[in-house]
Amino acid sequence: MTSESSATASPLARFEFEPHHCFACGSLNTHGLQLELHLEQGRSWTEFELERRFEGWEGIAHGGILCTILDEVMAWALVAEDDWGVTARMGVTFRKPVPVGTRIRADGWITRSRRRIVVTAGRIVDVATGVELATAEGTYVAADEAQKQRLRERYGFRAVPATAERATSTDTREAVALALSGSELR
Repeated sequence: MTSESSATASPLARFEFEPHHCFACGSLNTHGLQLELHLEQGRSWTEFELERRFEGWEGIAHGGILCTILDEVMAWALVAEDDWGVTARMGVTFRKPVPVGTRIRADGWITRSRRRIVVTAGRIVDVATGVELATAEGTYVAADEAQKQRLRERYGFRAVPATAERATSTDTREAVALALSGSELR
């Protein structure tokens, strides 16, 4: 392994996963966004500036890139609950153009969950002004237990307490719950 991607949650834990090629969060995709994701209970967020290479019309971020960012933070809200899933439906409302080079924050959160259907919401705001730039709603189909186990193994998703180099627990659900509740991992 040459590098690791990471997501962070609360000051108590950081989440790491194996390098991969995801356009949004993969550290191996040199053409991607390489988002640094932060996790909280049922939530995910990222903050950064979009580079000009993600431009649509001159000076304006491409709408498809904004959709990708919203999809990513909403999907990672599921991972924060150890409820991996795939996007079934997504609707986006663009409220204002997003100038490239503007510092933005994207948040995603779970609004309801029933069996394997998880409904989320998300938004992108201008960090400097707080102005809402885009909003989204998404519906995800959660993976079954066997698929979740394959995803955990493939991506090596693990909570890393601030005081330890790596989590030693093999039970990701327990590690996530403990890290997010403020308990230390054993």
